[in-house]
Amino acid sequence: MNIAKIDLNLLVYLDVLLREGSVTKAANHLSITQPAMSNGLKRLRDVFKDPLLVRTSDGMTPTKRAAELQPIIRDVLSKLESAIQPETEFTPQTSTRTFRIMASDYAESTLLLEVIRRLSVFAPHITLDLITPSDVTFHDVEQGRVDMAINRFEELPLSFHQKVIWYDSFSCVVKSDNPIVKQFDLNNYLGSRHIWVSKTGFGVGVGIDPTEVQKLGWVDAELTKIGKKRDICVFTRHYHVALQLAKAQSLVATLPSKAANLYKNDPEMVILPPPFDIPPIALKMAWSALLQHDAGHIWLRRLITDIGAELS
Repeated sequence: MNIAKIDLNLLVYLDVLLREGSVTKAANHLSITQPAMSNGLKRLRDVFKDPLLVRTSDGMTPTKRAAELQPIIRDVLSKLESAIQPETEFTPQTSTRTFRIMASDYAESTLLLEVIRRLSVFAPHITLDLITPSDVTFHDVEQGRVDMAINRFEELPLSFHQKVIWYDSFSCVVKSDNPIVKQFDLNNYLGSRHIWVSKTGFGVGVGIDPTEVQKLGWVDAELTKIGKKRDICVFTRHYHVALQLAKAQSLVATLPSKAANLYKNDPEMVILPPPFDIPPIALKMAWSALLQHDAGHIWLRRLITDIGAELS
């Protein structure tokens, strides 16, 4: 089909329809009538020879063809939006911009402390609004309402841009007078009581069922592979809490090494390698295609990437 014969506004319609999953919401977003949006969807179906959105018990669900088209169309529109924007420079020394970053407790403790220190030197008027993973959804990031997400992600939407900031190994933190320090082997590890720290993701969190080992994350998944299970007595979503409990209650905290090293200078604590293999995890930065070409966003991404390289 000749692209010259296609109304390119239909691509904007499709982009919003796939994001909103509703003809009514898409019409409201574009400030057009519902009949006009319905007509647009009909024309899109004719163009692509596909239903694109079908009604199911979960609402309007994208077809396989629509799911394939979504990241392509978002990328095309993002580049067009960038091309028609006036060329502007970003001056960090004078910028008063607020950047909203969804970050896990791990990322805040190990990465963002240094980011904030650098900003105070190179961009003293910039404000960071740090948001917890349970406060936002993928949709918030996709829409650009949150500038970026920094966390350990198993999966991300195809429309997102992403970059690995670093890979981190695991370490065990125990109180220095804990008897297991003298012989920190697998038997003594399993004979101790443990603190579990979550791999917090997007959206509202739910409680943990200790019997569902397959959902407990990296450490317990590796123990399961060798037919072992640890005795977890506390589940927390905060690394500093885990470290404090290890210190106060003689519990074992097994967590990413960069978080463990926050206590490397504490004489009451000892950091030890786990007595079994745990694959490294990746800390990633993810952001919307809508912000890919934003000058200020590019500057902040480069700063975070450079700091991550230094810290790793």
